Amino acid sequence: MNNDVNLPPTQSPELMQSKESWRVFGIMSEFVSATERLNNIHPAVSIFGSARTRRDHAYYQLTEEIARLLSDAGFSVISGGGPGIMEAANKGAFYGKSPSVGLNIQLPHEQHENPYQNISQTFHHFFTRKVMFVKFASAYVVMPGGFGTLDELMEALTLVQTGKTRRIPIILVGSHFWGGMVEWFKSALLEEKMIAATDLDLIKIIDKPEQVVDAIFKHYETRGFEPSAAEREIQLNL
Repeated sequence: MNNDVNLPPTQSPELMQSKESWRVFGIMSEFVSATERLNNIHPAVSIFGSARTRRDHAYYQLTEEIARLLSDAGFSVISGGGPGIMEAANKGAFYGKSPSVGLNIQLPHEQHENPYQNISQTFHHFFTRKVMFVKFASAYVVMPGGFGTLDELMEALTLVQTGKTRRIPIILVGSHFWGGMVEWFKSALLEEKMIAATDLDLIKIIDKPEQVVDAIFKHYETRGFEPSAAEREIQLNL
């Protein structure tokens, strides 16, 4: 019996090192391309949520309404560019007064580009895309979602908490969905002194679309949407 297995030829360490070096240039080009494309979309709001939400679901309709209100209020709306909540966010903004922006990611499943994008940018790398969500956002609006949504939320909370980005409103939409998580923050993270009590002030839970827009304007009412010189310096070091 022949136990030989046909394996692909092994690449030399030198070739692998060369490939890794060239990959760095690919990552750099994503940063440069996206920055040039998105530089003029401010003020903007990033909206996150599940790619699996159906078009007839209440979350989809709620997201579309919030995005339309934000767009009509003068905010560009940034989403992940895919289906579900992302599509609802782009759709609401697309039919509003301000640009609808999709930051698409190449994935083997779930992700396909929705048609409601005035500005579309595609990424190979998650981390490059995540920087762009933060870099150009004046606020985060987080709809119900799964692991990807939680990843974006925790990234934003960590960056703001540690001072690696400027403080922006982080709004969780849906008290019935997010309330249990926030209670766990209080009963576990805060009680065990994993976070400070003031860290809980970084997030707001809101249910009504109009209140989302009001909360963002209230945050900026005494300072305007443009980052200060110090905040721009912080953004450069994301």
